[in-house]
Amino acid sequence: MSLASAAFLAARKAKAQTLAPGLFRKAEFYYLKAKASYKKKFFNKAKQYAVLSKKFAEEAEFVAIRKATLENL
Repeated sequence: MSLASAAFLAARKAKAQTLAPGLFRKAEFYYLKAKASYKKKFFNKAKQYAVLSKKFAEEAEFVAIRKATLENL
């Protein structure tokens, strides 16, 4: 959960919500599902959702940074 949280915050810091909105939205969706599953003590589901959230957040961050860099050239 903490890795997913860190990846999600890094994507938000990279402004992925405007530069890569589809990936960011998927990361947010899975992050919220992971938090809800964890709260209900469904730890296996929470882990699966956290892994997906981390994956999409890292991808969104990468796309956002790449787009921001290409715009500044």
